[in-house]
Amino acid sequence: MSTFTRHDFGDEFVWGAASAAYQIEGAHDLDGRGPSIWDTFTHQKSYFGKPRANGDIACDFYHRYEEDILLLKSMGFSAFRFSLSWSRIMPEGTGRVNEKGLAFYDRVIDTCLQHGIEPWVTLYHWDLPQVLDSRGGWTNRNIVRWFSEFVDCCTKAFGHKVKHWMVLNEPTVFTAAGYFAGFHAPGRRSIGDTMRAVHHAVLCQAEGGRITRRNVPNAKIGTTLFCAPFDPHTNSLRDLKATSLINALGNRLFIEPVLGMGYPLEEVPLLQHLIKGCAHLGDMQRAAFDFDFIGLQNYFRMVVRHSWRVPYLWAKEVTPRQRGIHQTTQMGWEVYPEGIYRIIRQFSEYPNMPQILITENGAAFEDHVQNGAVHDPQRIAFYEQYLGAILRAKQEGLNVGGYFAWSLTDNFEWAEGYRPRFGLVYIDYPTQKRTIKGSGHWFGNLLRG
Repeated sequence: MSTFTRHDFGDEFVWGAASAAYQIEGAHDLDGRGPSIWDTFTHQKSYFGKPRANGDIACDFYHRYEEDILLLKSMGFSAFRFSLSWSRIMPEGTGRVNEKGLAFYDRVIDTCLQHGIEPWVTLYHWDLPQVLDSRGGWTNRNIVRWFSEFVDCCTKAFGHKVKHWMVLNEPTVFTAAGYFAGFHAPGRRSIGDTMRAVHHAVLCQAEGGRITRRNVPNAKIGTTLFCAPFDPHTNSLRDLKATSLINALGNRLFIEPVLGMGYPLEEVPLLQHLIKGCAHLGDMQRAAFDFDFIGLQNYFRMVVRHSWRVPYLWAKEVTPRQRGIHQTTQMGWEVYPEGIYRIIRQFSEYPNMPQILITENGAAFEDHVQNGAVHDPQRIAFYEQYLGAILRAKQEGLNVGGYFAWSLTDNFEWAEGYRPRFGLVYIDYPTQKRTIKGSGHWFGNLLRG
């Protein structure tokens, strides 16, 4: 039994579960959908010569969306966060609109509304059309125009039904993992490409907000950001400086331009040089936008130490195992509920910060079906601890307006494939059979109680 009830969070608090198009939809080549960078990446790249998993079928949400929305409702949630596949709606990235793609999302939205579920739509969740990547993708300044056209199309098509919009999903991650580290699509490794992608994503974030505001005047508009508390391994000057640098890149790089503060150049002097090559006059004014909310997405904290071996960052994570931490998820991430409280407080300290929503938070553990049920007490404990920390922040007067569990179902977890299971609903991939886990029933008791 939880130490809190849903009513402790207030009647206006939003309760939802989250997903993303490429991770759940499947139907990768049906009804006019074009390839995305993740289709290309998962079919051409490999780990040590072994083929990667891919999202060709995933959870087959394209055909089973009504079943999944009904499962969401049965657990007591009132909101569903899902993303729109750019390449399903505009297969060539710009220009021609695929009416069958629009029709699919019309059906999803209508099904949500029919069952009393509020759709919360993410415009971009990492699946750039491949044809645009072939022209430079996020490193090409034309992405601002391409993205604007996509946003304009989607908000005009669905704005009369959808009142909650999120522009980007974790731009810190898709720029760093896709263009610097190379383990996410499109798999590049270039500091120059990374900074161009960052700057153009900053511009798209604000421009997407402006277009949505114009097309859907009564909408609630936000964007979602990766965030984590960063702690120094020791109190040495080197570790403290390394932590400050990583905090600037990890937590401040996208929120501060939105708030009209520009980039954190003092902590990251290299940015000054790198941004010069891609910034135009007036860009930082265009980077600011008055969002209605900011979505924060927290899964772990990082403990940082200085490292000469990591170019540009001069910092390295001290893993939970190295620190003797044994309470970790299947991903090896430390279970640290204090972290979500800390990150809410850190972002709340900005003087002009809009309302905060937790738009992703969850945990992967080893799950197994036994006698038709999935018992996942570790995940239940995780949610209870993290929600308790969020409630603490709310009770202290911080403006936290909602929580979206990641994720509704098990799904394709990007570079990790299908091994990690984050879902409240277990997916047996060979049969696509759905089973609500113990944690899903726990949410049902909490939200209906």
